[in-house]
Amino acid sequence: MSARTDPRGVHVWDRTFRLWDTYFAIVWLATLVFVLGTAQPAWPVRLAAAALLVLLVPLYVSVGRPVLMTEGVAERRAVTYIAAAVAVYMVPGVLVGETRLMAFALVPQCFIALRYRRAMIAVTVINIAPVVGWALLWDISRQDLFFNSVFAVVTLVFSAAFGGWTIRIMDQSQERAELIAELDASREEVAQLSADRGALAERERLSREIHDTLAQGFTSVLMLIQAVDAELDHDVPRARRHLALMADTARQNLAEARALVAGGAPADLDGASLPDALHRVASRHGALVRVLGEARPLAPGLEVVALRGCQEALANVHKHAPPDTPIQVELAYGEADLTLVVRDTGPGFDPAEATDGFGLRGLRARAAEVGGTATVTSAPGAGTTVTVRLPAPERTLT
Repeated sequence: MSARTDPRGVHVWDRTFRLWDTYFAIVWLATLVFVLGTAQPAWPVRLAAAALLVLLVPLYVSVGRPVLMTEGVAERRAVTYIAAAVAVYMVPGVLVGETRLMAFALVPQCFIALRYRRAMIAVTVINIAPVVGWALLWDISRQDLFFNSVFAVVTLVFSAAFGGWTIRIMDQSQERAELIAELDASREEVAQLSADRGALAERERLSREIHDTLAQGFTSVLMLIQAVDAELDHDVPRARRHLALMADTARQNLAEARALVAGGAPADLDGASLPDALHRVASRHGALVRVLGEARPLAPGLEVVALRGCQEALANVHKHAPPDTPIQVELAYGEADLTLVVRDTGPGFDPAEATDGFGLRGLRARAAEVGGTATVTSAPGAGTTVTVRLPAPERTLT
């Protein structure tokens, strides 16, 4: 199993392993005190047992601790360490009965480093073999043998139960850690997708705004330049009027660009009502505006959609119809909706054969975003009608 990490990236297992170091040191020191302090057997035997116990310290520090910190990922190295630790422990465990206190430090290491089956084999040897060797080596009473045997069996059963429970907890913790890691990865993926979708939506919004304002303004400027170029030689007064219109269009484009950068309302709507804004736009295209119903303030988003719809329709007339084509703009305030209609008597087209450009797609997208619709009706020789219907319920006082 891999080491778990907390949200700050610090290895929890590495940090809490100091408790295991302290636990091992306390049990080892207590075992050494018991071995040296007991009355039996003779002191040379106890001293030899203590010397063997000392070997467990460098073995734990140099081999055991790295193995345990990786939770037995290197299985062969883990088996080697546990086998060496059990072998070193076995001799003093047979020589001095008090050495078996050291089992409380070795048994948890078996469950941390080994799989459950191998851990149970090692734990069985640690609990039973020293008692058997001790009974065979020394002349002990039946009572002592009975009590030590019962103690060894009880310790083995407790070790099996506690070890199995510990391993299940460790497995559950690892599963939860993996689930948390997957959840974090999913959250990052969702956040990235959300950011990408937001960026795409913002690009689409900017594309519509640029198309409906700057691109149309530049198109008008280019067409006016062509008109002025054709009129300079024979109609200077008209060329001057077109030059003035070019200046107005450039100023309008500059105002739209500033509003776009600032994220504010369109220049024509800045400080004006929707009917006033439509009059401004229509005057630049020679169109007539009629307002039906009682005009009332609407949500800014609805007014922007209506204004952009009018701009797009007028720009298409200017682009595809003769210069003096009559245009009518009708704005109708209903009880629960707002309807914008732009009609022209130009050449028209066959909607079944025409392919919508970016402007009409953008107009439909704008209307759909606020729950409205945008339709285009036309026929060859019968002009074109663009209709935008938006939900605009009257506000009621409460």
